[in-house]
Amino acid sequence: MPFAFLKIFEDGAAVRIMVKTFCRLQPSCARGNTMQIAISNIRGYRLCAHHLAQKLPRTHTAEAAGACGLQNSPPGVWETALMNRLEGCTLQELRHALYCDKTLLQAWSFRGAPVVFPTGESDVFLTPLITRPGEEPWIYTRGIAAALDFLQIPFDTLLSLVKDAAGYLRDHTVKSKELLDRTLAGLVESALPPGKQALWSAPSMYANGQTVGEAAVSFLLRPCSFASLVVFGERRGASPTFTSFQRWTGCEPHRLPDAEKVLARKFLHCYGPTTVRSFMEWLGCSPQQAKRIWSSIADEMEPVQAGGKTCDMLSADLESLMAAEPEEDCFILMGAHDPYLDLKDRGVILEDTSLRRLVWRTVANPGVLLRGGRIAGIWRPKMRKECLDITITPFERLGSAGHRVVERLAEEYAAFRMLRLCKIEITEGITP
Repeated sequence: MPFAFLKIFEDGAAVRIMVKTFCRLQPSCARGNTMQIAISNIRGYRLCAHHLAQKLPRTHTAEAAGACGLQNSPPGVWETALMNRLEGCTLQELRHALYCDKTLLQAWSFRGAPVVFPTGESDVFLTPLITRPGEEPWIYTRGIAAALDFLQIPFDTLLSLVKDAAGYLRDHTVKSKELLDRTLAGLVESALPPGKQALWSAPSMYANGQTVGEAAVSFLLRPCSFASLVVFGERRGASPTFTSFQRWTGCEPHRLPDAEKVLARKFLHCYGPTTVRSFMEWLGCSPQQAKRIWSSIADEMEPVQAGGKTCDMLSADLESLMAAEPEEDCFILMGAHDPYLDLKDRGVILEDTSLRRLVWRTVANPGVLLRGGRIAGIWRPKMRKECLDITITPFERLGSAGHRVVERLAEEYAAFRMLRLCKIEITEGITP
């Protein structure tokens, strides 16, 4: 008996029942095996899920940013990500959405990174990241152990003190991360018993010119962010500013009862087929927290075979996955740290393992040239006053037509950055 999948769709008062017999899509189903998914289907599907196969209208900023959030480290990479997702958007429009309209918000989110997402979805990108008992540590709080041992203060006690100190931001805005650490550390110190204050103000074991207290505060700002106690304000020169969610937006943080489910769905929709381990690495959380959130939508998933292993996929997205194919000669000049590059199954978009070290580096990642959803090269911009030089290193032959397309994309990027493209160099490529 062939495996059949039943799904009910509601369209106003009408209800349609759709039955898909997956053995027609994949012969292995008839043998009782888990459905096999081709790598090309995964690339094509993810391009669509990330709004990269076809750009959204320029007014759909929140939809583009809300697919899975946009990392903003180093500063400005979120802007390049949205340039590739919104038709004809400008740098001024994006910054207006973040700093003036405030339809977008920047806060420390998954992996403790600064992330830009829709303000109306703060309950999805912040609240679910709050740990429950037994779910510590997060990837960015593991390093605090040395400070805790030195101070002889339990983690939960210190976090409570830092959260109380962060209440200062309800009425104040602080310029620069260093001043934020120093300000909150001073407030915590005043609440410590005299015997702890000397330890708190001792030189840090992490960095010169820093106290132990400032280092401890720095580690704990991420959990404060998840509680909406601290968000990024507008940049002043080269420095960001920090205040509370309420002071910045003028309203209370949003609270959605099913926020954890929404976060898990977003991840699976953008990165499926995938695994709970990849979800854990994307969040930067403990296995316990990842499994808890993942299991909240277990009844919405289907197992599939992808890349030689069993993965999960949203049942609602299976049909789109099976039908997706990337357009081979669709080129994208993608910035570093784009969400599309943000998974550990790197073989999906770059098969050659010897080339991956050129793309995913410890620091200073380059941008990538996508072709048909796979990485076909790397690129780097270099600013000279109001001019921009771009160097592109293909991993394969582009052909004369490919060269023309890539040159046009470089010109579009320079225009987006409000710079003049002075020089574009396309090298002969890299031999692994």
